[in-house]
Amino acid sequence: MPWDPKRYESFADARMRPLLDLLARVPGPESGWLPQRIADLGCGGGNGTRMLAQRWPRAHVVGVDNSPEMLRAARSRGGSIEWQQTELGGWHPQEKFELLFSNAALHWLDDHRTLFPRLIKLLASGGMLAVQMPRNFGAASHLAALELAREAPYREHLDAGLRTRPVLEPREYYGILAPHSTQLEVWETEYLHVLSGDNPVADWTRATLMVPLLDALPLTLRPSFEAEYRRRVAAAYARSPDGTTLYSFRRLFMAARSR
Repeated sequence: MPWDPKRYESFADARMRPLLDLLARVPGPESGWLPQRIADLGCGGGNGTRMLAQRWPRAHVVGVDNSPEMLRAARSRGGSIEWQQTELGGWHPQEKFELLFSNAALHWLDDHRTLFPRLIKLLASGGMLAVQMPRNFGAASHLAALELAREAPYREHLDAGLRTRPVLEPREYYGILAPHSTQLEVWETEYLHVLSGDNPVADWTRATLMVPLLDALPLTLRPSFEAEYRRRVAAAYARSPDGTTLYSFRRLFMAARSR
């Protein structure tokens, strides 16, 4: 099941907030820092990639993603950015970068105790690794999908691939990155999104969390799985008196300078 750029960007304003918060922790040109090579890992439709290119217009900027649909949308918007379609876990560039930026992508990869040291070693001395990942896996929106995936008839198709803890605790990332860093910040932010619509939390996760789950199911089971998931999410997130739905979403950030 392909990633859908239009569906993902239907909550563009809310999804941009953590990207902007991460970018705010990266020193800008006004500080005198002028990275020459920048990569946006898991660039999706390229919104953040274009911001990086605008901030450092003389840098060579690369957007990396495994979704042809997302990269097609990114390319359609023009610009001089280099777009690369590849699995992030298998991305092994020949040259080092001054900035590796990743917004809401690395949680899809496993073995972070190996992944993050490998990424920081791709940086030139004094380069920066700036990462944001969702850490909302204990929320009702995510638990509903996990619990349903473990029920018949879906379990035989989904149980082996379920990832119950794709993102570690903040202190664990500090321990992973500190030996490789001269400066390191790790922090969390919990956003309270005010959403509108009949079942907006299910609409939100349909563009992200649900994509690999539905992809792993036979076509005949997808409609019933999605319908039951939407029912459970609607029950878990009642509307406020003003008709909106409040959705708390926790995200983990880190910014590390390489040695």
